[in-house]
Amino acid sequence: MDFVLKKELENSNLIFIDLITTKNPKELKKKLNSGEEFIVARGGSDDINRTTLESKRTDILLGPEFNRERDFIHFRNSGLNQVLCRLAKKNEITIGFSFSDLMNSKNKETVLGRMMQNVFLCRKFKVKMVIGSFASKENEIKNRSELISFGNIIGMNGKEVKDASNFKKKEAKIKILK
Repeated sequence: MDFVLKKELENSNLIFIDLITTKNPKELKKKLNSGEEFIVARGGSDDINRTTLESKRTDILLGPEFNRERDFIHFRNSGLNQVLCRLAKKNEITIGFSFSDLMNSKNKETVLGRMMQNVFLCRKFKVKMVIGSFASKENEIKNRSELISFGNIIGMNGKEVKDASNFKKKEAKIKILK
């Protein structure tokens, strides 16, 4: 299964998701407490990432590595740390890695390095991961083998790639549009 962000791109192999995007933590809390069954929130600032991971209603935090300032001297500013990973594990929130976000970014090498660090942190703290194209245009949709290669590039091992490409959390609640 793969995820798309536009309803027009739906078909039997693609899951349409409504992505929550905001820069205000208070507005994010209101959206997280709405009646949605499957919640995917866009990461960004430290406040947004933390607010998203503190909510038990969130299913996926997508791209915590985006909208970051400069990297630090000794490590990357990847949007995740040990505290946020423990929150994600405790609240059973999956960290999402978007192929189309990587391809559309200006600094691909920086984003790729941040994704690699996030994979390392997720592995260390046993946080679930998901990879997908998360496409908003038809030409951004990638097949399963390309997504598996993407998972290998960002540092996932074979079992992690297999688990990340077969997302099964709350599958009964996901509306698969046909």
